[in-house]
Amino acid sequence: MISDARRWQWLVLALFVGVLVWLLAPILTPFVISALFGWLGDPLVDRLEARRFKRHTAVLSVFAVMLGALTLVSLVLVPVLWNQVQKLIDWLPQLAAWLTGIALPWVEKKFHVNLAHYVDPDYVYSMVRGHLSEAGGLATAVLGRVSESGLFLFGLLANIALVPVLSFYFLRDWDVMVAQVRELVPRPMLPTVSGLARESDAMLGGFLRGQFSVMLALGAIYAFGLWAIGLDLGLLIGFVAGLVAFVPYLGFVVGVSAAIIASLVQYGDLFHLALVLGVFGVGQMLESFVLVPWLVGDRIGLHPVAVIFAILAGGQLFGFLGVLLALPVAAVGMVLLRYGHQRYRDSGLYGAHPPAELSLPDPGAFAHAVATPAGDDSPTLPVPPVTPP
Repeated sequence: MISDARRWQWLVLALFVGVLVWLLAPILTPFVISALFGWLGDPLVDRLEARRFKRHTAVLSVFAVMLGALTLVSLVLVPVLWNQVQKLIDWLPQLAAWLTGIALPWVEKKFHVNLAHYVDPDYVYSMVRGHLSEAGGLATAVLGRVSESGLFLFGLLANIALVPVLSFYFLRDWDVMVAQVRELVPRPMLPTVSGLARESDAMLGGFLRGQFSVMLALGAIYAFGLWAIGLDLGLLIGFVAGLVAFVPYLGFVVGVSAAIIASLVQYGDLFHLALVLGVFGVGQMLESFVLVPWLVGDRIGLHPVAVIFAILAGGQLFGFLGVLLALPVAAVGMVLLRYGHQRYRDSGLYGAHPPAELSLPDPGAFAHAVATPAGDDSPTLPVPPVTPP
């Protein structure tokens, strides 16, 4: 009865935390981002402390490196991507002309279908041009709408400013907060909870530190390769392909599909199409034989299906905050499912430890003993002599 009461208490606590997160989602986003930075930087701080650096000095060093890296990436990457987006906007009429003038007639001739009845090329082209005329002022309209809402703008700037401040405090006090959480765990449950926490940290860390490194490397390889063969949108396509590479083969499929279309629209020959396939082929070979063994190795990771489901479910339930919390929750959930599965395999319900059976005499052995010949070496009972009358 006590164990059942504790289970209900944990269930009520989990529901309370879920409702609280749902209600506070608009203000929790900078805290979750900062906690993620603190968790990622804490191992580096611990390594510096192991080399006899003071905690404060180690925290300042790691914080400065992380802030400098984010600033450098923002200053270099944001203008490049913005330039690529502008090229994409200018390139859309050419794409519409290719679809309506080349791709659609080829599909109709190859598969003997009539698509012109469902897709009007003139209408598609005029629609694209109409939207492009409005796309030039899209950023201005969005900024104007945002500037009209002073409260929204203030909240956005406050959240952006809070992230580095909160990240510094999370980084400085991470070990203290972990120790305080450890002190709240009931003593009988401490060994189990500590083991599950270590396994969750290993799973999440293996995915983030390993797979994200592979994503960055693949994005750089694809972007540089497509840019080297002269593709106008090569940098944008490579960046997007690397960004979605956390799911195996998804980045390859998305990237190679977009690059093939861009190559056919821009050049329209088989030579550049072969170059595109060569870039992605080299990227896949490097991922399989170099990047994954070197950056990921045999670390525990998250299953791609679990990652996709967690991100979609988190976004549906809690919005952008749910997307941020998706991977940590998925890691903990996978560890708990694995632990529950092992407990079930070891339980009597599964039949891992069947009750001992009573050992009964074998009737066949008893009959064999009775029918044993007298000349056998087996012991026999003495038979009294029979005297004649």
